[in-house]
Amino acid sequence: MAFAIKAPIDDPQAPAFVFSAQKTMYGGKHVAAGDDIFLFASENEGGQGLVARGVVTSAAAVARIPGIARQTPRVSLAVARIELALRPLGRRELKRFDDWSDRAPATELNFKLYRQATNKVVGLSEPAAAFLAGFFRPARAADERPVTPRYCR
Repeated sequence: MAFAIKAPIDDPQAPAFVFSAQKTMYGGKHVAAGDDIFLFASENEGGQGLVARGVVTSAAAVARIPGIARQTPRVSLAVARIELALRPLGRRELKRFDDWSDRAPATELNFKLYRQATNKVVGLSEPAAAFLAGFFRPARAADERPVTPRYCR
């Protein structure tokens, strides 16, 4: 399963990230080591939206505080960055996708990440994960050679 996290990310080019006690919503509490995760730099914290794709290297549930009836489950994550986003995707780009019943991947992202301003970890449907994958370089086949650029005058 794929996940997304919206959190403060100071340096999207860092090779690894650690997120402590992050709120989870929409299945985010099921995140585990080995899962794909899309990293959104929170616009509330000065970020720009989708910045990177990574793989979860560790995930641990945070214990609930005794005596508090309603608590949002939280997780702490370590993530290894795989690649950087090639084009922007954030609140501004997703704002027009607001028909919550249309089942479009962009609408799912707008709903899960931006309907509430909080930073969080969310689970993604396969169509939403495929949509986000389009913001990154396509994977090359193992036997495909990189194309050497040719320069023209």
